Amino acid sequence: MKELLNLYQDKDPELVFNWKDPETEAEGWTVINSLRGGAAGGGTRMRQGLDMNEVLSLAKTMEVKFTVSGPAIGGAKSGINFDPNDPRKKGVLERWYKAVSPLLKSYYGTGGDLNVDEINEVIPITEDCGVWHPQEGVFNGHFQPSEADKINRIGQLRQGVIKVLENVNYSPDVSRKYTVADMITGYGVAEAVKQYYEIYGGDVKGKRAIVQGFGNVGSAAAYYLAQMGAKIVGIIDRAGGLIKEDGFSFEEVKDLFLNKEGNTLKSDQMIPFAEVNEKIWTLEAEIFAPCAASRLITKDQITKMIETKLEVISCGANVPFADKEIFFGPIMEYTDERVSLIPDFISNCGMARVFAYFMERRVQMTDEAIFNDTSITIKNAIRNTFDHNSSKTNISRTAFEIALKQLV
Repeated sequence: MKELLNLYQDKDPELVFNWKDPETEAEGWTVINSLRGGAAGGGTRMRQGLDMNEVLSLAKTMEVKFTVSGPAIGGAKSGINFDPNDPRKKGVLERWYKAVSPLLKSYYGTGGDLNVDEINEVIPITEDCGVWHPQEGVFNGHFQPSEADKINRIGQLRQGVIKVLENVNYSPDVSRKYTVADMITGYGVAEAVKQYYEIYGGDVKGKRAIVQGFGNVGSAAAYYLAQMGAKIVGIIDRAGGLIKEDGFSFEEVKDLFLNKEGNTLKSDQMIPFAEVNEKIWTLEAEIFAPCAASRLITKDQITKMIETKLEVISCGANVPFADKEIFFGPIMEYTDERVSLIPDFISNCGMARVFAYFMERRVQMTDEAIFNDTSITIKNAIRNTFDHNSSKTNISRTAFEIALKQLV
């Protein structure tokens, strides 16, 4: 596996597009790791301090993810080094998408990512640039459909991603009009835990869980885990967190979800960050869902969790461990050898799978069909890993080997 990994990591990307905004200090990159299958896909993120290496690592991560979610295309990513809270953000995004639109028309498909919203920013801005849909390049480069078929499938994709959830099993509050895009990634993170216990043995019900990050992914993961009967005992977010050793009830977790402020945990019981960060890693919990930014989890934090009965980690963040390596650095390897570590390209593949699902010909558009498709995709990936290695350790190593054999 290490040899395959090194070959994959060391190979130069097929295309790097670099942009410097003429009106601000913003700089952006689209990195296309390969045009496998004639196209590449990956979202657009924005943060202060982002660099090309971060975009490259995420592009390679996307390519591995597509081996699970489909379609069989290359990995890509776009990133803009700019403060997302700057009032000039909209103008930066408008100029960025205008510059990158020839790629989006030809062979690159994008979507929302960190600090860039799929529905309110990516779709309307790319439409204004003459792109039918942010995934149009994947249709043209990979599927190569007839014009009529492309129109039908893009219509299906456009409708599906922004579809308002109507089924109470999937929406925390149907009156608030949560969409598929709002909920599906966090659902996949929780579903990966459920499928892990069903395949490797055990039951998610009654297990204690810690969630890191309470944005789009972490809050939805906490909601669905609680719905499955897990006890959320700790939540740590950027500004602080919450701890309840006997577990928050489903209704309490649901209220936290509904009361969050944007992508931030909000509660009158909030514990300051320094205090919660000191305590949370030694709580007794079987489940850990890292759903904050990449490269945060330290070896010391993981060691403390392993010592307090940790069983399974379901990664909501891409590359959650504080390793400098693109994939499978020493902290991740240390973790994988000691607990069940479901890698990010399986557990957080929900949105990528939704795109793939809606790109197919005439699929069912019900909430149940959409979410069930993601559930089956994750189940099949974990089952395939189990069939190659039934041990509860080295799950990520095995999953990477399966994926890389398709790419190298």
